[in-house]
Amino acid sequence: MHSEACDPQEPQSPTGRRILDFEFRNSLPRVRTPSLSSAAPDPSPRSPALSSPPIMGSEARSAVKIVKGEFGYVLEDVPHLTDYLPELPAYLNPLQDNPAYSVVKQYFVDQDDTVPEKIVVQRDSPRGLHFRRAGPRQRVYFESDDVHACIVTCGGLCPGLNTVIREIVCGLTHMYGVNKIIGIEGGYRGFYARNTIQLTPKSVNDIHKRGGTVLGTSRGGHDTLKIVDNIQDRGINQVYIIGGDGTQKGAAAIFEEIRRRRLKVSVAGIPKTIDNDIAVIDKSFGFDTAVEEAQRAINAAHVEAGSVENGIGVVKLMGRYSGFLAMYATLASRDVDCCLIPESPFYLEGKGGLFEYMEKQLKENGHMVIVVAEGAGQDLIAESMRSMNHEDASGNKLLLDVGLWLSQRIKNYFTSRQKMVINLKYIDPTYMIRAIPSNASDNVYCTLLAQCAVHGAMAGYTGFTVGLVNGRHTYIPFDRVTETRNTVVITDRMWARLLSSTNQPSFLSSKDVEEAKMMEEIPKQTADEEKSMENGST
Repeated sequence: MHSEACDPQEPQSPTGRRILDFEFRNSLPRVRTPSLSSAAPDPSPRSPALSSPPIMGSEARSAVKIVKGEFGYVLEDVPHLTDYLPELPAYLNPLQDNPAYSVVKQYFVDQDDTVPEKIVVQRDSPRGLHFRRAGPRQRVYFESDDVHACIVTCGGLCPGLNTVIREIVCGLTHMYGVNKIIGIEGGYRGFYARNTIQLTPKSVNDIHKRGGTVLGTSRGGHDTLKIVDNIQDRGINQVYIIGGDGTQKGAAAIFEEIRRRRLKVSVAGIPKTIDNDIAVIDKSFGFDTAVEEAQRAINAAHVEAGSVENGIGVVKLMGRYSGFLAMYATLASRDVDCCLIPESPFYLEGKGGLFEYMEKQLKENGHMVIVVAEGAGQDLIAESMRSMNHEDASGNKLLLDVGLWLSQRIKNYFTSRQKMVINLKYIDPTYMIRAIPSNASDNVYCTLLAQCAVHGAMAGYTGFTVGLVNGRHTYIPFDRVTETRNTVVITDRMWARLLSSTNQPSFLSSKDVEEAKMMEEIPKQTADEEKSMENGST
């Protein structure tokens, strides 16, 4: 594409007026390197001795952009290349000449379109926090012939990875005419190991029908300086990073280093986790597929348990810190008698404990099914068996297999103490669920996420994750999806629905309930305090 360059538009507020209270918190220090143009690479130094240390996690908040409007409106905007390359030229979006979009009433997302974080409000509530709506813009900051994009997948497997890869490639090629796209093999370490493959619509045509990732993946291997050196050496100017919260933290560090060097490189993240624990967004891709596939394991456990006297089926599902998969799989099944998740503490023996409930179920029904998330009950495991202080290469806490531990405790209790013969079957479908291709619902979701990421990168946005917020696709700053984790709120109605479905006890004392409510209020109070401080500083 060779389009006429256009002057970048001045940012405007949602009311159409010029933004007067646009602010950079902790704005970038000036870097003494030549300004990057769209035609020439930046010759800035790459020696580790001359580079600042990589910024990870919540420390990487130096690019938070706040736009404020009337009636308590707050937009937490994402970075843009023109924030540190103000002379960057813009071009007309080639989508306006794309025949596929000829029937669309409105080609492009309005510059002022934003999506509220909360949609349930009271009459006098302020308009609240918003995120920038995702989608194609009227102006882009890359010419198609100049784009050199790369895609990398990191962390564990998840249904839909290949679909996202495919749709990024097809979106760049068919919508924007990009023809230089490579895949980084083996996760983050593939950048500096120089393992790459060329990606074309033809080469990725059928990969969505397969599970896993054609690019390969790994945990760890993140070296910010080496990765950015490789990006710069290869002339890559768009980086698409697919992974969970640890991967997105790494993406944030890559963005910070790229911006420090003042490179014309857009960094876009697509969040991935079966646990559905990514903050802010409605859900992550692959979650629907995982819930659906978990039904097979639960059905098998139910059949096994119901076919013998005192049959017990125990199914362990993913959920290191968040029990969404276990909760939704339980609600979808209706064959589960007890669901145990990390957010809801439980105990085994004594009045109101799990064993008492199991005795009652076996006497009344002759069988039962238990679904347990992998992170549940870790505090109950004996100190000698715990691995709480060990982490994997991604920094995730290594957990003991609670399914095996719980199964053994159940067997010991009923055979030695109650003198009751039980038939227990333990099923762990973890790798079966992770390795399957995504279902129809997730395929559509993956397509939209991938295309929105492409639109955002082409429009010059960077340092963002694309995600669904209240049913609308948005661009979210990296730090917002990495600073906290989405967890099941056990004082919420959804958990109450599960308790009503299974008829299990809550295992909670009044003290536990109060503590859960307090923990739920702390993030809200912290957010309110931060907003108050921001308001006071303007």
